[in-house]
Amino acid sequence: MSRPAVSSPARPTSRGARLTPEFLRQLRSLRVAVLHPKDEDGETLTQQLQRIGCQVQTFWPPVPDLPDNVDLVFCAVDQDAMGMSFNWVRQEQPPAVIAIISYENPTIFDAMIKLGATGVLTAPIRSTGILSTLVLTVGLNEAMRKAEKRVLRLEQKLLGINQINEAKSILMRTRNVGDSEAYRIIREQAMSRRVPTEEIARAIIHANSILSGPTG
Repeated sequence: MSRPAVSSPARPTSRGARLTPEFLRQLRSLRVAVLHPKDEDGETLTQQLQRIGCQVQTFWPPVPDLPDNVDLVFCAVDQDAMGMSFNWVRQEQPPAVIAIISYENPTIFDAMIKLGATGVLTAPIRSTGILSTLVLTVGLNEAMRKAEKRVLRLEQKLLGINQINEAKSILMRTRNVGDSEAYRIIREQAMSRRVPTEEIARAIIHANSILSGPTG
């Protein structure tokens, strides 16, 4: 599901996002997995998430696999969790993670990083603070996803530019034409076939690689 970016109710962030009633309503549709012992802290966390309106599932001992539709994971980072390999961390779009820790040391920090945690709760857990951590983590995770998509689009655009330049070089060499004429050929072929210029460029590169390959 798509999670909105957030900021304070009064001031928009640089992305123009606000903590709106709509955002708070969407929190109630979050599918949350809680990986925590069934103790007082686990009960406090689960009950508060249910009060917020989240759809909560609890798992203990920790499990390597979670349902595919989980949006957010609260994970107790202890000896049990640190010794496990979680498959859901390696999903193409893993859920957001809030680590729950009872002490701080380099080993704990390393485990949090491996989980991809973007939020943290410290034990003993209090009901106050859960919502703010939830909101900030969801907002940060959404901002990171948007940034990753922008990077991917830019990478794809750069690849397309490079392919067009390579295809122009092939045409300039094989047809003895200039840069502008080579691009006009690519563009006209793309328009006549109703496909992107990058697709024509790839076809030219592919054809050239076949024709210039070893003959014997």
